[in-house]
Amino acid sequence: MAAPAPSLAKPRGVVDATRLPVRDDTPFIEAAWLYYHDGLNQNDIAARMRISRASVVNYLNEARARGWVRVHLDSDVFRGHRLAAELCTTYGLTEALVVPDNPEDPDGAGRVTRAAADWLPRLLEPGDRLGVSWGATVYQMAQQVPQHLVPDLTVIQLLGSRPAALGFAAEACTAMLAQKLGGQCINLHVPLILSNKELRDALCEEPVVKAQLEALATCNKTVLACGTCDADAHVVRSGILSPDDIAAYREKGAEGVICARLIDGAGQPVVAEVEERMIGVSLDQMKGKDMALLVAAGPGRARSARAALLGGFVTHLATSTSVAEDLMDLAA
Repeated sequence: MAAPAPSLAKPRGVVDATRLPVRDDTPFIEAAWLYYHDGLNQNDIAARMRISRASVVNYLNEARARGWVRVHLDSDVFRGHRLAAELCTTYGLTEALVVPDNPEDPDGAGRVTRAAADWLPRLLEPGDRLGVSWGATVYQMAQQVPQHLVPDLTVIQLLGSRPAALGFAAEACTAMLAQKLGGQCINLHVPLILSNKELRDALCEEPVVKAQLEALATCNKTVLACGTCDADAHVVRSGILSPDDIAAYREKGAEGVICARLIDGAGQPVVAEVEERMIGVSLDQMKGKDMALLVAAGPGRARSARAALLGGFVTHLATSTSVAEDLMDLAA
């Protein structure tokens, strides 16, 4: 008796890949090509593709949402701004980028972080070691950096982690930039603040942590924001300092915050008690970089930005027209 023919039925629970629906991306690609490459308007595209204009709009929005299309203005446009030149002359910057304010964005961060995100890859070279600060501004910028491979790049977290429901932890900023730029990521796997100095000192001597701290000291380039010292400051919202603490340090002259460390209006340290229990880059280690990009956006940012500029923490500045004008007023 002949052996039964083998069954062609798929075992239960096994998906037949040949029967999976194939996503047809052709309309999105075609609409994007006609609009961005061929220069057709939306009505012309609708007529050519025999669809409604509303469908064309949807296709174009979807193409951008999927990251297939990225539209940006050359950063040279903003670096040639009159205010950019004045900032460089007044504050000794290598370069400055000034974008127009957006009246529909009261916080003023959206355009600045987008412009800084487009600019950052052009400031990097193969073999660079990029140190990354934290905060909402840095995180927002990191989200918008285009995919751009920088050979042999190392991206390093500059300060320890701090549990907070703010959505922009230091490790997230670093990891995101490393992924976007194709770099090796070195996270600092320790809390930002320990309960006492002895524990902090002991943890810093652990071989893994010691190696990570040695790595952050080798950064030749940095990207940072300088926080404010008001009651709603990042260091307050993340629980590093209390509202009373920040008010007391403000009375002592504190005007800015770099990597959780306070500086006065001239960029000099205002040492907080918590610093002896803190693990992260020192203010001295933040100076003397080949490139240090400060992203300064939003109302009330001029004084803290000026403190960072005067302290020697910045070589490149990305900001808005209003902050740039305030910076020039403060220098008058």
